Amino acid sequence: MNPISNNPQSHKKELVSPDLSANKQRMETIFADCKDVVFHPYHYGPDLVHSALVVHCETLVQDQKVNFLKSALQDLVAHELGSTLEITPDHIISFFGRQGVSAHTAKVLEQIRDAEQNVMSGHVVIFFDKWNKALSFNAISVESRQVTEPITEPVVNGPHESTVENLKKSVGMIRARLMNADFKMDFFRAGGKTNNEIAYGYLKGAVNPETLAEFKQRIVKAKDMEILESSYIEELLEDWTYSPFPQFRFTERPDTAVAALLDGKIIVMVSGSPSIMICPGLFPEFLQSSEDYYERTIYSSMIRLLRIAAFLISLTLPSIYIALTTFHPELIPTVLLLAILNTREGIPFPGFVEALIMEFFFELLREAGIRLPRPIGSAVSIVGALVIGEAAINAGIASPAMVVVVALTGIASFGIPQYNIAIALRILRFPLMILAASLGGFGLMIGYLLILLHLTSLRSLGQPYFSPLAPLHLRQLLDVFVRAPLKTLFRSPRSRHSR
Repeated sequence: MNPISNNPQSHKKELVSPDLSANKQRMETIFADCKDVVFHPYHYGPDLVHSALVVHCETLVQDQKVNFLKSALQDLVAHELGSTLEITPDHIISFFGRQGVSAHTAKVLEQIRDAEQNVMSGHVVIFFDKWNKALSFNAISVESRQVTEPITEPVVNGPHESTVENLKKSVGMIRARLMNADFKMDFFRAGGKTNNEIAYGYLKGAVNPETLAEFKQRIVKAKDMEILESSYIEELLEDWTYSPFPQFRFTERPDTAVAALLDGKIIVMVSGSPSIMICPGLFPEFLQSSEDYYERTIYSSMIRLLRIAAFLISLTLPSIYIALTTFHPELIPTVLLLAILNTREGIPFPGFVEALIMEFFFELLREAGIRLPRPIGSAVSIVGALVIGEAAINAGIASPAMVVVVALTGIASFGIPQYNIAIALRILRFPLMILAASLGGFGLMIGYLLILLHLTSLRSLGQPYFSPLAPLHLRQLLDVFVRAPLKTLFRSPRSRHSR
């Protein structure tokens, strides 16, 4: 199945008819075989001679006992008339046509297509005889997941709440932390059959105007696509689709989203998804965590340096081991070299094939641990790694040194806070292993230079991806390798518009 379709439906702008039977027939045709869409005929006025039709989706409107027609007419009676029996279509047209006050905010619809979308959005739509418009009342009541702790970004200190699939609730959580009129939010619906609601926000005065203009130019594509999750929009906005490095960050933490807004970023949210996409995403930001700013400076700086080391280990350790043992054994201390040679005695595979086999099974175990149910997933991955590693050593398929190298590589990848950048390392690890097995240290230098050239040439929403390292911004380096004290960061704000 292709999740993104470029074949939007061509809907005729069919107007609501003043003939109630015609409207009923058209709606019944549209919702044919939709057993959860119900039609309620009503009669009102003197001697109940006037007719109306209420249409709603009972799986979206949970409270079926509420009589929306009588509620709407009762508002009319309270404001304009005295008795319900005196209501006529002329009164309804006059009252709602000039947006009369109602206990339930009503929208006046003129097209059948709008009525269809409102029913599918959890609204109650009312058609009246002798009126070429319809009323729509928001009555959606769908169960949603409650606010819980973030699954992918747990912290010791700081807020312990995560966004949810309900778009309005998630936006409200961000708005509660950023009570400022400069925080702008815009909503629109994706095209195609999903009609999913999409929201994006930014902080006026902090966001780069050029970046915002570029974002708005690209986000228009989503109006013609089937959007089910915020990651779908990632491919519509990114500069280079085939780059292994992610160009946007994702978070489930409202505090992280607010910090990004204050830093001049743009956030994107999709109804039905708890993930908030932050754009543009710059390379140093993928090695940072929200908890860096909740701990003391010295501890946060040490942990950030540890993450950078984990990044380098995860990317390069297997390829360096292959290059040293295959091409440059003279660079290994003699005692260590003898220990490695002793453990490799009887291994039928060269170092590259041995590393490839072990990396393959480690990735397989990691994927199996993710897909299995949570109570047994972690146990299976840990036990599987121990059993397979021990069995491979006893069977003479892999050396203990190689098992240690692969295990350290995997552990280092778990220390990177952003999951999507860890995936990039898993992809790049194999080309580097091939280069190390082919050309040794020279091949590794070629691989590192190619990665560095790619990082310096890559852009995210038109902004340099490797900033503030390339181009170099010295003031912004206060929050890259280490975390400077907050009072220093506040005195030296980032030059956002120069990125």
